[in-house]
Amino acid sequence: MDCLFCKIIAGEIPSQKAYEDDKVLAFFDIQPAAPTHILIIPKEHIQSAAHIDEGNSAVVAHIFEVAAELAQEYKLDSGFRLVTNIGEDGGQSVGHLHFHLLGGRSLAWPPG
Repeated sequence: MDCLFCKIIAGEIPSQKAYEDDKVLAFFDIQPAAPTHILIIPKEHIQSAAHIDEGNSAVVAHIFEVAAELAQEYKLDSGFRLVTNIGEDGGQSVGHLHFHLLGGRSLAWPPG
């Protein structure tokens, strides 16, 4: 498989890890969009949120638990954003389910 995130999980490509367990890996984005920008990915290859089903949905709940722990660890007390992009038109740049944990500045919506 030629998946960038699968290669990071396998240790073939280095990353700055923020968290790891048997189900997920969290690492710092190399092009951060906020002072804290961590990607949280399942170790199982899932293409996107559009490919979540009864057999793999439990990992999403675990990702949200990890996101809450990381937000506390990185002192994102005033708020944070947790987002996933789906498909090319949705802004997904890597075909592996991933959530962006963003914080450390105001993320008011709409941007501007």
